[in-house]
Order: sequence, then structure tokens, then C-alpha cells
Amino acid sequence: MAPPVIETCHVACCANRTPNVVSWGRGGIIAFGTCTSVALYDPQERGVVAVLNGHTGRVNTVQWVHREDCAPESHLVSGGSDNQLIVWEAQNGKFVQLVECKGHTGPVCAVDAIYVEDSKILVASSASDSTVRLWLCNKANEGNGQKQTGAYILHLLPPGVVVVQHFVAIIINILPFLIDLQQLHKAMSLQGHEDWIRGVTWASLGGELLLASCSQDCLIRVWRLCAKSGTDAHTEDDHTIIKMKEDVFEVKERDVSSVFAVSLETVLAGHENWVYGVHWQPPFYKGGELQQPLSLLSASMDKTMIIWAPEEGSGVWVEQVRVGEVGGNTLGFYGCQMSPDGSMIVAHAFHGALHLWCREQDKEGQWRPGVVISGHFNAVQDLSWDPEGEFILSVGSDQTTRLFTPWRNQDVTWHEISRPQIHGYDMQCLAMVGRFQFVSGADEKVLRVFQAPRNFVENFANISGTSREKLLTSSDSANLPEGASTPALGLSNKAVFQGKILAQLQEGQFNSVSDQYQESYFHPLIMTEPPPEDHLLQNTLWPEVQKLYGHGFEMFCLASDSARTVVASACKASKAEHAAVLLWSTATWRQLQTLPCHTLTITQMAFSPDAQLLLAVSRDRTWSLWRRNLPTPESPEPRFSLYAHTRKDTAIHSRIIWSCDWSPDSKYFVTSSRDKKVKDSGDSVLPPEIKSCSSILDVGDSATAVAFCPVLCSDSSYLLAVGLECGRILLYRWSPDQESAGGHDWSSCGQTDILQSHALTVKRLRWRPRPGRAGRENNKLDGQNDGESDVEEENSWVQLASASADHSVKIFNINKGTL
Repeated sequence: MAPPVIETCHVACCANRTPNVVSWGRGGIIAFGTCTSVALYDPQERGVVAVLNGHTGRVNTVQWVHREDCAPESHLVSGGSDNQLIVWEAQNGKFVQLVECKGHTGPVCAVDAIYVEDSKILVASSASDSTVRLWLCNKANEGNGQKQTGAYILHLLPPGVVVVQHFVAIIINILPFLIDLQQLHKAMSLQGHEDWIRGVTWASLGGELLLASCSQDCLIRVWRLCAKSGTDAHTEDDHTIIKMKEDVFEVKERDVSSVFAVSLETVLAGHENWVYGVHWQPPFYKGGELQQPLSLLSASMDKTMIIWAPEEGSGVWVEQVRVGEVGGNTLGFYGCQMSPDGSMIVAHAFHGALHLWCREQDKEGQWRPGVVISGHFNAVQDLSWDPEGEFILSVGSDQTTRLFTPWRNQDVTWHEISRPQIHGYDMQCLAMVGRFQFVSGADEKVLRVFQAPRNFVENFANISGTSREKLLTSSDSANLPEGASTPALGLSNKAVFQGKILAQLQEGQFNSVSDQYQESYFHPLIMTEPPPEDHLLQNTLWPEVQKLYGHGFEMFCLASDSARTVVASACKASKAEHAAVLLWSTATWRQLQTLPCHTLTITQMAFSPDAQLLLAVSRDRTWSLWRRNLPTPESPEPRFSLYAHTRKDTAIHSRIIWSCDWSPDSKYFVTSSRDKKVKDSGDSVLPPEIKSCSSILDVGDSATAVAFCPVLCSDSSYLLAVGLECGRILLYRWSPDQESAGGHDWSSCGQTDILQSHALTVKRLRWRPRPGRAGRENNKLDGQNDGESDVEEENSWVQLASASADHSVKIFNINKGTL
């Protein structure tokens, strides 16, 4: 089989802000909802193995359908704010939609599922429409492989009590229900919790059932349910024996009566805030028998997880392990899961981050934070590679700037190693102005410039395998601060120098009164692996070195030239007076020039690779081209003048122009628009004549992002990536020497499939500035050869990074030889 044209290298994402959105399967795969998709994450490989796109609203709940033999699952159920459930099935190593279940009139909040006779799947769901519904999914009725719309039903189960799980989190009482004769009958109401119940989970212990429930009253209750014999059920209580009160209920089915008793096993008090999640350690087979460990995991808004278990001698339930965070300004955990073998536990937090802990093999009872996936928890608006192509910076509406780089361990995997900026406004744009320096813009009128601290440069060298001395030499280490911290109620990251750290370490020594009440302070860390979430929040900030004032409205786009001498910025505008481009000098951070031309918001800008031309495209459906003037003794600083532009009556695009980019030889530029058209233009030998150089490419959907690959194809044609509003990314080859009539100059050479595509609008596309795959070339792993053939093979690869409104950053590997 031919290799795929596009390979997914990395997916950066995080869990949604809902309690039941993470599920750990028996096969070791963690499934979690991220925006409108379901991500399948392998904690051993430290990467997302698949992204399932199907929902049109936020995914609120995910649940694996566990098998009785504890084998890896082949079915997964998800529910979302689009009011529907989707049952996914593994087919040929990939998960595909099996059934869509439509019937709820409100967002689905929780789901669970079991296998019944004939391999049917019984799914239970609860939603904000105040209903609990049961669905029977039968593959036999699938109908020629077409997706079926399920209808909610009630199904007769084999004799016994079936309790609907998870679906009573909005009420105070736990309500077990009996499924009988196509109807649900209330069997018992268990009193005890004094606030909303946030989670329930079952464990089968011999012939009995244990039910754990957690609540906003900060307590966990464990209930025991067992079958009573006829004599036990009618025996009067012996008041001389002290025992827990039992609630007895009777079940009648086909003239057969069964009696069950429910008693309170224990009340676990240890959390100091709402308890949002409980999870039993999964059962496993040992010696041919199914074993259920009595180990219960809980997660709370107090930012801790606790493992509870009964003592061997007394049987009293006690806290065995407590992990989590202390201090900080973040909210706590929404839910928790335990790995199949009980060696790892994971919690997902209010801001979507996964917190993973691993049990130390050689230290009894010791747990350590593990390396886990991370990403934005809101739309990603912009991203950029560093000039050397070794890491990516991204900004998003979650008010953060994040840095991702390959970690050279046993294998090369991408991870977030720094969060340079945690802001108070939604981030919109950024531009790199050096190896370790960038400018960012947010929903404010100010641009902010950041410089990497010394501690980051050292840790980046450790993780990426780069020479520390080389990096420090290139970044002027003598003047670098050690780190950065954010003062209380402040937006600016303040530099922290080595001398101040030493002064703070002296007990009782404070430079000012405010130092005594700092919410978070930088602590230098020597990292050899990607940091956990609490370190990312506090110890990986970059100091802010400059603010740039000049715009009248919120920032919208940024661009920097290849020489890193000029930064262009633009803000939101509804009038011509605000729709001007401002130019800034990176040497002095002084405003150089104002470039007025457009009448509405400039949506994107791009400098030509030779730094001589600046292209701007706008919401007013026109583009403008600016040329750098030759320096003079009177004006040595860069200055630009208008070179060419289109007017409304001469514009090629009929809708807003979203994106633009330059060919690597600076001869051509391309624009993409909401009118579904992509168009190439170029300058002729005799400027200022600008002419259209290609046929109009119709991509079938609003083209929101476009990018020229900096490396030409083997036939000297140009490789272009186009991002669409639907989330797909298309690859085209453009040959300027081909006849443009009839569109023969464009040839499609690949696109992302449904598992690779984004679920929402592609906001930005960026090619790695040089060939090869980051972390692999010039840095071979131990034991690998570095011959000419390896170098040539590596140079046949190019990498494309994409940012999307679906909260994710994706990196794709593309082999030019397969195009």
C-alpha cells in the first residue's frame, strides 16, 4: 500500500471543561473530548493516536464500552452539546462512526454502555432536557454500512438489578432503577449526601456490588448492595448486635421475587472542596478469576487526588496516597481515571489540562508527576516557527502563549515546555523577532515584546538535545534574567534576576511590602523532561521587555521580516483612519511609519522572504503591496512606500480576504478568501506592473489560511497548503510555466482525511522554515547512523503546522517524494 501523503506528527489539545469527559480504556488508551472531537491518547507513547470528528457541538462526555473479559475495547460512546450521541467502533485499526443517536432536546451530559445478548450495545444517556434515555445499538440493523439514527428505547435485561450510572449527578439522591417490561421503576432512594452528587461508580465484588458516590458536600460515600435470601429478608432485627442500617427492597419479575439490601459501607472525608470524580481501579483476570481491587480514586476542586483503600486488618477505609498541587490561582479537578494496572492516575482540570501521576516502581507508596499531553483550551488564533525551525509558538483565546518542541528521549515526541505568556486578554497574533524573542498582540491596544530567560534556554537545551553553550552564546546570556514572575493583579511578566532570587531565599528578607504577598513566584528548575502543568503555569514565563503603544483598537495581526529588523502590526478597524499598518523597529522598538491604504480591518500581513515587500490583505476585499525604500543618510531606518494595490472595482475576490503568503523566491504572492477562491499574483520584470499569474483555484469552501512551502518540489513547482473553514487542509502544486487557461497550472496532490482534519476553521498554516523534521535532523538518536543517505532522506520531508478554532495545534509530516 502506498504511504500516505500527509502523516500526523503531533496533536496538541486538552480536555473540555466538563466532569465526565475522560475515560481510560482497558487497552491503555485515554479517550477525552476536546472541543467538538474525541481524542485518543496513548500515555505510553505520549501522543494522540487518533482524533474522532463527528459532533457539531462540544463533546461533554466520553465512555469506553468495557468488555467482560477485560480485553481492549472496540466500542466508544460520546455525547455532546449537539444533543446527540455517537457510538464509535474499531474497524481495521481505526475508529469509525457506527451509530448516531438523536432524540435528546438538550446537551448530553453523561453516558454509559454495556454489552447485552447478541453483541448488542445498550447505551444510557442523560441530558440537560431532564431525561434519561436508553438506546439499543444493533449492528445487524445497520443497513449496508450506512449510519443509522437510533431511537431511544427501553430494553428487557436478564433477571437482576441494573442501576443507571452517572445520570443522577444533578439531584441529591442516588436513584437505582429497575428495568422491567419496557419500563423503569424506582427501586430505592439512598439518602445521605447534602449537596449535588457529581459522580457515581460501581465495582463488582464477588456476589455483591459497591457503589461509590461523591458530592459537593466534600464527602464520598461507599454503599454495599447484596442479594438477601428469603429467610434473611424476613428475619427481625437483633437489637443486641450493632450493625449498619440496611435498606431492603423487593424486585418482582415474572412472578419471581428477589430481595436486595443496600447499606452504607463507609463515608470518606479528606477533601476540602467539592468532590467531582470517583473511579474504582479496573478489575483484571488473575489465575482465571476476575479480581476487583478495593482501591478507589477521587478528585476534588481542592486540586488533589486521593487513593482510598481498606486496611488489611481492620477493614477501615483510609487514605493511602494523596497527590496534587498546593497554592496557585487555578481551579481544581473535574474528574479522574486510573490505568488498567493501577500504576498511573490522571485528572483533568478546570482549564482542560491533564495531570498524570505514575507510581514509583522501586519506592513503595511514592508517586511522581508524569509527562502528559497539553494544549490550548480555546480557539488557537496564530502560530509561528522559530527561525531555526526547532520549536513552535502559538497563541489562543484561552489567553495563553505556548511553546512546543520535540523531546529527544527514546523517541522524538512533541511537548509543551514553556508558557511564556499568561494574559488577561484573549490572544490574537504573534510574530517571532529572533531566536528567543517574540511580539504578541491581544484584545487590547498594546503590543508586548518578550525575551526568553536564561532558565528557559538551559532547559530547552536539555530537552531538545541542543548545545547549551551554543544557545547561550547566540542569546547574549550575560544580560538574560533568570526567569519571570507575574505580580498580583498585573498583566506584565517581570524579569527575575539571580541576585533577587538569592535575596528572597534569605528568610525574612523582603525588598518591599508587596513581596510578602506574592501569589506566585518564579523558582528556577533544571528540567530533563517536559514540565507538568503546575510548573508551566508558574516557572516557565518569559519576561516582558517592551510595550508598544499606537493602535486605537484591539490587535488583530502581526508580521516580521526575515531580517528581524521590522515588525508590522494592524488592529481591528471599521474606518480608514484605524485600518493603517504600523511599522516598528526591533532595534529601538520605536514606531517607524504609518501605512494607510485600507478602509476595514487588515486580516493578515506577510513580508516577502527577501524582506523587500510587505503584503497586506483586508476585510475590505482588497490587498496592498508596500516596497522598502533604499536607505539614505537622512533616513537610515527602514521605510516603505505603497507599490501597488487593488480597489473595490478592480478586486479579484468578492468576499473578505482571510490570508496571504509569499513564494520562497519572493516572485509571487497568493491570497485566499471567503469566496472559496485562491489566487496567485506576481511582479513582472518591469515594476510597478503587477499581474495575475495563475488561474483562479476554487477550493470548494471558505479558504481561511494559505501558506507557500519554502522548499520547491522536484519539478521546481511550488507547494501550497490551503486551510478551509470546515477544518480540512489541501495541498496543491502550482507550476507557473503551465498554461493557466483551464486551471492546468494547479494540481491537487493531497489533503487531510477525516481523522487528520481539524473539526473547525483552520486559523493559520505555517511551514517549517527549512526541510527535515524537527528533532530528527542533525541530532540523530543514540545508535543511529548519520550518513549521506540519512541526511538526503530526512531532507525529503517538510513539516506543516496548523492552528484551528477547534482548540488544537497540529503538525504534519509531508514527504515530497510522495506528492
